[in-house]
Amino acid sequence: MAHLSERQDPRLLRAIDAVAPGTELREGIDNIVHARTGGLIVVGETEDFAFMLSGGIRLDIDYSPAMLYQVAKMDGAILINADGSKITWANVQMMPDPTIHSVETGTRHRTAERISKQVDALVIAISQRRDVVSLYLDGAKYILQDIPAVLAKSNQALATLNKYRTRLNEMASRLTRAEFGGSVVLYDALAVLQRSELVSRMATEVERYVVELGTEGRLIEMQLEETMIGVAADRLALMRDYAIEDTEENVQYMVEELASLTHQDVLDFGRLAELLGYDRKVNTLDLVTEPRGYRMLGQVPRLPRLVVQKIVQHFGSVEEILASTDDELAAIDGVGSARAKEIREGVRRLQETVMADRFLNT
Repeated sequence: MAHLSERQDPRLLRAIDAVAPGTELREGIDNIVHARTGGLIVVGETEDFAFMLSGGIRLDIDYSPAMLYQVAKMDGAILINADGSKITWANVQMMPDPTIHSVETGTRHRTAERISKQVDALVIAISQRRDVVSLYLDGAKYILQDIPAVLAKSNQALATLNKYRTRLNEMASRLTRAEFGGSVVLYDALAVLQRSELVSRMATEVERYVVELGTEGRLIEMQLEETMIGVAADRLALMRDYAIEDTEENVQYMVEELASLTHQDVLDFGRLAELLGYDRKVNTLDLVTEPRGYRMLGQVPRLPRLVVQKIVQHFGSVEEILASTDDELAAIDGVGSARAKEIREGVRRLQETVMADRFLNT
């Protein structure tokens, strides 16, 4: 799931993960919520915010959920070191810069927001009356939701993701049939690229729920991983197939640029065409394109990526690859006669599969 995590703020993900169900910090927070004592917890290196401490009790004791619950009975803030292994201070009055703007109204939450804006720390404010746990990081606020609510939302998001993936598979099969028939227009490729990006963005939402669920989200995580198998690799192969310039630098640029597009831009075929190097005003329905063969060869089992690249560089297009002989394939470095036959068989099976899908869906 690494390619999904990159789409989100990694610090926020780590913060949510630190207080997810199954962690000792979350157990301590839940104890405080159930006791309705409220609390202000600052997680970070004490040296970074020592200048805003006033009073308090220096502890430097090993962290445990039970000990966190006990010290939360006092009114002041609780300081925990960055790795969560020790409770360093308790009953501390935190005095952040009062001139820092805050949109919060309650004293505890206003202090938490200002601390997070002033120093590099995760600040957790636990409401005494409303059972609400708020995370503050770099001035941004994230409210933890009840596990049943998160589970309901994650299941709904996963169902939507499955529908998106089913549609992506249908469009990808249609594109593959067009590639075998030599009748691909740019619109076909852009439609698959668009749907692939939408699937990835939906999966990113599900992944955030998985992080927040902690140990409660293992089943959701397994389903997410199964649903996303091959999506990132197929999208990369598609961009290499249809981009004007097939270089490592350009591929990296396209991947990063696609991830940064707004939702509206992803829905704009002109913007997607521009991303691949075409004129933004090109008529995508009329422009016939010739894929290089990355997608097709990428679906052949056990075929190394380096070998795929050598075959594409040698022939230059799907049409040339399909028209080549076994001897021509075998002569390419890294292929050989045995692998050439495997490639032929893999391509034949792929063609039979997409043709069968066509009749099943009609």
